[in-house]
Amino acid sequence: MSELEIQKVTAHIGARVLGVDISKPLDAETATAIREALNVHKALVFDDVNLDDEGQQAFVRHFGDVTTAHPTVSSVEGVPNVLPVDSERGRAANHWHTDVTFVLNPPQASTLRSLTIPPYGGETLIASSAAAYRQLPESLRNLADTLWAEHTNDYDYAVPEEELDEQQAAQRAQFTSIKYRTVHPVVRVHPLTGERGLFIGGFAQRIVGLSPGESRKILDLLQAYVTRPENILRHRWSENQLVLFDNRITQHYAVDNYDGLPRRLHRVTVAGDIPVGIEGKESYSIEGDASHYTSVAA
Repeated sequence: MSELEIQKVTAHIGARVLGVDISKPLDAETATAIREALNVHKALVFDDVNLDDEGQQAFVRHFGDVTTAHPTVSSVEGVPNVLPVDSERGRAANHWHTDVTFVLNPPQASTLRSLTIPPYGGETLIASSAAAYRQLPESLRNLADTLWAEHTNDYDYAVPEEELDEQQAAQRAQFTSIKYRTVHPVVRVHPLTGERGLFIGGFAQRIVGLSPGESRKILDLLQAYVTRPENILRHRWSENQLVLFDNRITQHYAVDNYDGLPRRLHRVTVAGDIPVGIEGKESYSIEGDASHYTSVAA
């Protein structure tokens, strides 16, 4: 194993990984150590990675199968497993979310690799939903344990349709070209660690059994614990970096604070399992087939 060094960044989330060249194949011991560090720290930062699209995918495959880029959004041309996160394709994803939770088995982990970085701004915020769950008062935790939420990509956007420009309207139409609705536990049990985390975010739109208004109040209350400043890693990008985060137990937010300057990252995600709640019950799909995006293990 290489001389791996893990430097903790904040109390609840984030670590910098030193002493490994991820542009080369990892031996089993190193890959296991990185996976264990991800279990503990939820988000890992790698500097000077010297990766291209093929190398990023090769690194991701140490942790599982690679998904296609996205259920509805087009990939990098000629590279079906890589999603461009590009300021020229639209505004930053400046809302808290966990990647692709509107499908039955969202990615277990996501990687972002920096290509073009603005001279200021453009940070990615990553929050620990495990820390949020631990911080809930007991009565609120007991309530959350019983709740299930419907996640959808066809949700009530903050910006009404009539206020969108032509490009934004086309992007929204593409994003919702296949409609997905999936019910997940509000408290998800991590399959590797047994840790519990709040599995909500921007695609969670309704609590099963409650009205939209009631749902919004409860989701907002729980979400406020996720986004406490002490639960957040604020990553300021440098060129040639890669960030790996555990999509099962984090949320993230791309900050739109760089005046529309060029900013481009490439995202590759690791196929995940079907979420499970504290009683062992699995998530279930209501609408939308995502088998072209990621297969569901039997």
